[in-house]
Amino acid sequence: MLLLWSGIGDALREAAAALPVLPLTIAVHAGQLFLSALAWRSLLDRVVGPGTAFRVRVVREGVDSLLPVAQVGGEILAVGLLARRGVAPALAGAGTALDLLTEGATLPVVILLGLGTLWLLGGDVRALPAVLAAVALGIAGAAGFALAQRLGLLRLIEAIARRLPPAMRVDGLHQALLARARNRRALGWASLLHVAAWSGGAFEVWLAMWALGHSVGIGPAFVIESLGMAARGAGFAVPGALGVQEGGFVAAAALFGIPPDTALALSALKRVREVAVGLVGLALWRMERVGSKPLPPLGEAGR
Repeated sequence: MLLLWSGIGDALREAAAALPVLPLTIAVHAGQLFLSALAWRSLLDRVVGPGTAFRVRVVREGVDSLLPVAQVGGEILAVGLLARRGVAPALAGAGTALDLLTEGATLPVVILLGLGTLWLLGGDVRALPAVLAAVALGIAGAAGFALAQRLGLLRLIEAIARRLPPAMRVDGLHQALLARARNRRALGWASLLHVAAWSGGAFEVWLAMWALGHSVGIGPAFVIESLGMAARGAGFAVPGALGVQEGGFVAAAALFGIPPDTALALSALKRVREVAVGLVGLALWRMERVGSKPLPPLGEAGR
């Protein structure tokens, strides 16, 4: 780990020089969030428009990424926002819980697709054993993430029931969840959209690597992104996967001859983008109003 962070000064200088590309990477991530919002909307029986789903999805992102709340804090808040827009609370809660499960379950699929792309491209076979070990940990971590979401489902449901005002109490949430889970067409469509959303990060890597002066093709960019996400999945228990994500990008970039300081700069750019999008989500949250009644203060969503 000390070796990993020893080049952080050079990496930060590289990342700072590449900051002009940040608006483009934010736009790419916005596209990913829009696909995720469409997946979520399909599990909500399309009772809200794409714009509403996207707006609330950005709020979810901001709360989950920047606030010290529980793992499902943003989702609990999102259910409340949907309910205040007239969506049946049971449907809002069931669709959101199922969206969490679907999103977590599709990450291993993207990791395996990255491995397949790596096999097709060849890569540096000398580093392959270490990368495969990291990928195995990543798949296990992603599976653990999905399992944690599944085990936390009842906690999410109970938290939703406690947080909503009496007029929005959740009745029939369990039945709504079962009904959503039986809709295989919606589940399949949501899964495809989540795979596309995860995969879209390859364009962010492609843009960032171009700005860093180490242009790669979209294939290598997809490999780097998927294996970086594998590392992040393996470190899902670490706040922000700090250090774990960086190690994943260093290992994946090494397959294509990219030096560690550039891989660290790539991760730094991603983290700056994460903060920027998260701040937009928090700003949207603070702008939300239900009549003249403001939303709960920051920090309460995960309590």
